[in-house]
Amino acid sequence: MSERKRIVSGMRPTGPLHLGHYFGVIANWVKLQEEYDCFFFVADWHALTSEYADPTRTKGFVPGLVKDWIAAGLDPEKCSIFQQSMVKEHAELNLLLSMITPLGWLERCPTYKEQKTELAQKELNTFGFLGYPVLMSADILMYKPCAVPVGKDQLPHLELTREIARRFNHLNKTELFPEPADMLTEECKLPGLDGRKMSKSYGNSIMLSEPIDEIMPKLRGMKTDENRLRKSDPGDPEICNLYPYHKLMTDPAKLPEIQEGCRNASWGCVDCKKLLMESMETFLTPLHERRAACTDEMVQEILQAGNEKARAYARKTMDEIRQVMNFDF
Repeated sequence: MSERKRIVSGMRPTGPLHLGHYFGVIANWVKLQEEYDCFFFVADWHALTSEYADPTRTKGFVPGLVKDWIAAGLDPEKCSIFQQSMVKEHAELNLLLSMITPLGWLERCPTYKEQKTELAQKELNTFGFLGYPVLMSADILMYKPCAVPVGKDQLPHLELTREIARRFNHLNKTELFPEPADMLTEECKLPGLDGRKMSKSYGNSIMLSEPIDEIMPKLRGMKTDENRLRKSDPGDPEICNLYPYHKLMTDPAKLPEIQEGCRNASWGCVDCKKLLMESMETFLTPLHERRAACTDEMVQEILQAGNEKARAYARKTMDEIRQVMNFDF
């Protein structure tokens, strides 16, 4: 049996995951674990690039993030789940790669300026924040993956990773690092409750771990088609905030009925929200059950096993790197 190809991806522990995270990232990870040798890591060092003022808070989010992953369907028997800061080799490779990365490569990264604007309330004129893509490159190249699942907004980071890999290989006359391909994740079409992008900072999210009885009031106040001022007004499901949720969580056989009812005004927004509540409860209940069954002790065991596997691979890679750089003494 041939060895499965490897992929690597991570997520920052900055709070509970919401439905946007699930449909935009985690659902794809769940599929990939069936086909690839997957390394999924809790990127707690990455979280410090913007949350450095309160590292205790970041640490507290780690167990909850792993529980959300398990609830969403990640299986530690099928993938390796580990904590970035527990594999110290990531820091060593980050240091070595930072020595060869031109400053201009980092300053031109589009997400650098974008995030500084979005997080203007935080002091982000730090070496760590500017060097975030180098640490990301170290996380990826350490495991020599064939590809990395990313969204379109992360493509510049991955291209920088490939550039760093090429530069390292050229300078050290080696082919140690393969250039990982991008495995583009299908864009999530799930808006927030107010129609904007779903985001914890906007307060317009539905969390995966949120109790059903707390979600119901949110759905009642959810934005719908603004042209439907009265129930008798015809609407358009394609511009309604509810319909993307139905397409992801409601029985597909019911979608034509929803579309027709909205367009001919025989189906009111209250009816639509009621059905969505039923669909969401059906979807979230198994996730809540899996999360409740995942104890803190289980999280520790999952991370310990994943950390050990990641360390073993990282040590091997670092031995190879030290050898080609003549640091193997």
